[in-house]
Amino acid sequence: MMHKSFSAAASLALALLAPAQADAQQSYDAREVRLLPIYCKYTQIFRDHVPGGNDPAQIDYYTKTMGTTFIHMHHYCWGLMNVNRASFISRTQQDRASNLFRSVQEFDYVLERAPVDFPYVPEILTRKGESLIRLDKGPEAVGTLQRAITTKPDYWPPYAALSDYYKDSGDVAKARDWLEKGLSASPDSQVLARRLAELKRTSAAHTKTKER
Repeated sequence: MMHKSFSAAASLALALLAPAQADAQQSYDAREVRLLPIYCKYTQIFRDHVPGGNDPAQIDYYTKTMGTTFIHMHHYCWGLMNVNRASFISRTQQDRASNLFRSVQEFDYVLERAPVDFPYVPEILTRKGESLIRLDKGPEAVGTLQRAITTKPDYWPPYAALSDYYKDSGDVAKARDWLEKGLSASPDSQVLARRLAELKRTSAAHTKTKER
């Protein structure tokens, strides 16, 4: 369920968007919408602005799939748009932080209304945690990511986010610990396996350098 990463072409397309458009919350530029999960175009508000969004069959399908929480999912989609803008459009630290802050608000909107067993909760929590890390709210981010893990222990993305956070903070031991915990819960995760292998190579190279 995790939102796919941007391609270089997609990143360039977003970078070319006008800053004024990037500041508008309810902007539905086709280049931005294409980078969102497919169901976003069928959510409330989006369906009235995105071509093909008012498809009764698709709206019915996702309503049955997600239950009543689907009526709130346009807020998650807005949150993802804010993250994308912070990553690829914002030209100042202030604007970047503003977009990330808005993304957390949108994620919280859904989390506060979704039942605990809503299948997208771990993903939304992970995205919230990632935004909090970028806002330099590490302790809050860690708690949010751990909540994602508690909700679905075999969901690998929050383990990766925690590991990256600790690695960037200089705590390699904790970074490795979270990768190992993630692989214990989700042994088939190639993403975690690659991160752990890279971390081991980096640590080995650093040790050899110190020994010289």
